[in-house]
Amino acid sequence: MGELFPIGCGVVLGALAGWLRPPLRRPITGVLAIGLGVLATVVSGEAAISWAFVLIDIPMVAVAASVGFLLVHRLGRATRKEEHEEAG
Repeated sequence: MGELFPIGCGVVLGALAGWLRPPLRRPITGVLAIGLGVLATVVSGEAAISWAFVLIDIPMVAVAASVGFLLVHRLGRATRKEEHEEAG
């Protein structure tokens, strides 16, 4: 259950990344994934045990952000396709 926070943050980050201009999308998402990964380590209390957990949480946020971005992108494409078919 402790890994829901980084996964949730990543999915939300990925969903919001679609609003960014493409040249800025990767750098901003990367920096925010690092920040949210560190935050997840601190919030879960893993930092008190070892800061090595940040090496797990950062990639977890980044992968979840990629999944969130792809889901929103695919769903948006499917929705636009349906609207186009109904109109035409």
